[in-house]
Amino acid sequence: MPPTNDISPDELQAMHRLVDGRLPAEQAAALRETLSPAALDMLADWQRQHDRLRQLHAAQQQESIPAALRSAAQHLQARQRSHRDWGRRGSMAAALLLAFGLGWGTHGQWHGNPLAPLGKPSDSLASSAPLAFAQQAAIAYAVFQPEKRHPVEVPAAEQDHLVRWLSNRLGRSLTVPVLDAQGFELVGGRLLPGTTAPRGQFMYEAPSGQRITLYLGAVPQNEGATETAFEFHNEAGVASFYWIDQGFGYALSGNLPRTRLLALATAVHAQLRPGEGERVESH
Repeated sequence: MPPTNDISPDELQAMHRLVDGRLPAEQAAALRETLSPAALDMLADWQRQHDRLRQLHAAQQQESIPAALRSAAQHLQARQRSHRDWGRRGSMAAALLLAFGLGWGTHGQWHGNPLAPLGKPSDSLASSAPLAFAQQAAIAYAVFQPEKRHPVEVPAAEQDHLVRWLSNRLGRSLTVPVLDAQGFELVGGRLLPGTTAPRGQFMYEAPSGQRITLYLGAVPQNEGATETAFEFHNEAGVASFYWIDQGFGYALSGNLPRTRLLALATAVHAQLRPGEGERVESH
């Protein structure tokens, strides 16, 4: 494979467009005539990788979007139309929904968030961030809890690797709460995009098949406001209890009665901050 510095930036861009099927036939033919044999070999290698990836995920590309995800999208659109002041929160949630929608067909890994703003968040972003975080948690639950083949990226059997990986990506040493006593076993976890930073999601499942998810990641806050009490949120039928602790957000989501979900969230909180679970408040 030739070094890429032997190929001009314009040629590289055209080669990528050709492999992606976005280069007109005449331009594709002209490009092939101008490329060196080594560059043509690189192009053929890219094409083989592209074809293998499509074959690998062919079954997922034929799957329909889950009803819960469609419901969440409709709910967000309705809110945007009826509440003009939703503004940034709506665009943030819609961006996340778009990211999940684009990823649904390929189930690919996320390697960065091009939408993430640089620098210190504004006061308006910081003030809306906890609610946006809860909305994103609900959408993440709606996307992945129905999954049969790919509910998580890393299974519970590889928990040590999962914790190290997500801790590195989220920039904080993570603890996986144990909910066996509450009737839920860890399924595994995954990395997800966020509006300002990457997010993690741990999934748990009861013997009945009922699933809950713990969504977590850094949340921008106004100066001095690094903690919140439990807040209840319902997004398109997905109930969540969420809270912020030292600038890090947690949201436990599931289709459960409010009291049952609160008991689970309290158990999670107690393990994340031992000895303080009994002082949790909810709103």
